[in-house]
Amino acid sequence: MSQQPLAYLDTEFLESEDGRPLRILSEYLEPLRRFKAQKIQDTVVFFGSARVDSRERAERALKTLRARGVREADAHYQTELAKSRKHLEWAKYYEDAREIARRLTNWSLSLRSENHRFVVTSGGGPGIMEAANRGAAEAGGKTVGLNIRLPFEQGANDYITEGLHFEFHYFFMRKFWFAYLAKALVIFPGGFGTCDELFEILTLAQTDKLSKKIAVILYGREDWENVINLDPMAEWGAIAEQDKELLHWADTPDEGFAQLKAHLEQHHLEPATRQEAAAPGIAKTRG
Repeated sequence: MSQQPLAYLDTEFLESEDGRPLRILSEYLEPLRRFKAQKIQDTVVFFGSARVDSRERAERALKTLRARGVREADAHYQTELAKSRKHLEWAKYYEDAREIARRLTNWSLSLRSENHRFVVTSGGGPGIMEAANRGAAEAGGKTVGLNIRLPFEQGANDYITEGLHFEFHYFFMRKFWFAYLAKALVIFPGGFGTCDELFEILTLAQTDKLSKKIAVILYGREDWENVINLDPMAEWGAIAEQDKELLHWADTPDEGFAQLKAHLEQHHLEPATRQEAAAPGIAKTRG
């Protein structure tokens, strides 16, 4: 008779429907262990499109497309050309996310603390996520990537700190870790996922389910206002007028970093010193 494996080593059981609670719990406990080991006290999270590229790569792609020698009258070519030009236009968001993350990390490294404060965190993939991780890495700081396993599009970028690259199966556990340590969010234009993450945090803040004050900064007002208009919600009474104040706006790295620094100093650093971090420990959500 073959020896029966221990239950916690039984792969068939762990991957079964009955083992789901253990898989969910693992996506809480395993990241918690690593955050404690690396002394990550809190984070600033960057959200935005995975499809935004760096200016260098966007310029190269447009140049390659133009070099094909396709007839200008070709409708497909014109469509692809318009998309490529838009990618180049949106490359500003990649570069701005990279710059804000770099400035934030330089500033956070100047704080006197036993722990790492306001660590730049992203979804771990390409686009804005890569830009944020890249800026933090270029400043010499730690940077976190909370990646999700998808059948398309999302592979981890190369700028995440060793030991702080996390792979999640469950979206809700990944979103938990976005919110749990965050003291601020910088949200660049994106798709369904970006909007989902934005409104998740707004709902938690509106319903007082966060134990700390989080700044939510929407970057790129013109593009965001094409997507989001909260005024009708307030007029209908679906949200309170003051709920609109949960959102802040920025259009330049100077504005974005200034708002971040002011919020973090006011709400998350000891007021007596402004350069000495608050008591160490993992932040908590309510409930």
